Amino acid sequence: MGLNCGIVGLPNVGKSTIFKALTASPAEAANYPFCTIEPNVGVVEVPDQRLSKITEFIKPQKTIPSIVEFVDIAGLVKGASKGEGLGNQFLGHIRQVGAICHVVRCFEDDNIVHVNGKIDPLGDVETINYELCLADLETVDKRLGGIEKLLKSHDKKLKEKGLISKPILERLKVSLEEGKAARALELEEDEIEAISDLHLITLKPILYVCNVDEESLLEDNEHVKSIKELASKDGSEVVKICGKIESEISELPIPSFMPSSKALRAKSNSWMDKYAFPRSKSTFLRHL
Repeated sequence: MGLNCGIVGLPNVGKSTIFKALTASPAEAANYPFCTIEPNVGVVEVPDQRLSKITEFIKPQKTIPSIVEFVDIAGLVKGASKGEGLGNQFLGHIRQVGAICHVVRCFEDDNIVHVNGKIDPLGDVETINYELCLADLETVDKRLGGIEKLLKSHDKKLKEKGLISKPILERLKVSLEEGKAARALELEEDEIEAISDLHLITLKPILYVCNVDEESLLEDNEHVKSIKELASKDGSEVVKICGKIESEISELPIPSFMPSSKALRAKSNSWMDKYAFPRSKSTFLRHL
């Protein structure tokens, strides 16, 4: 099974633009909030030079590369955990993905509106992380509310499940109430398995995608630096991309010397090449 990543972020930060660049799939990208309502879905083959080298030697009948399914999810705003904006739809879709690509606007442009009226990447990240923590806290509270029933059950398996999960849930509750993601607890594999049916959003691995202008591609601006500092504290990864340029490249006509659109995408997905291939052992991909 391929990777499944949800592209999330505040409205108007470039989620749909980046989705189009990655997948060459149509997605509405407009200069107003909530232009995406239903999630857009696209599948991309992961470029891997190692696979090409292997097939040169063993000559298989068929080569099936790894794939990543990207889901462009509606923007989230403050209060989403209580249903503000498209919050309920957002949270429902994000629970279904295996990993999160959190797009953060790290460029200045007066012509593109910001839902909060100012460019504040750290504030944007805090808004989304806080709402996700609140959503997970509600889920954990509901499970804790029924834990006593499990502990009193005559079914040994249910009782054992309650005994195992209760201390984990209590730790999660404390962390989430402090606004800290579930992954910050660094749970053991058996602990994660014990609560896997909760599908906690903040337990999913996250990749911060800094959407920058052309000038900031070579040298990090202050916005990107602030996100990298934040990510280093919680063990997350950061990648930088100019969504506008990547989107324009993905829409170029296919040159005659390229046999298919797949070849074009392999050339145009510059950040995918940089991230998925050389960093295949990175924290983000290792946990998917």
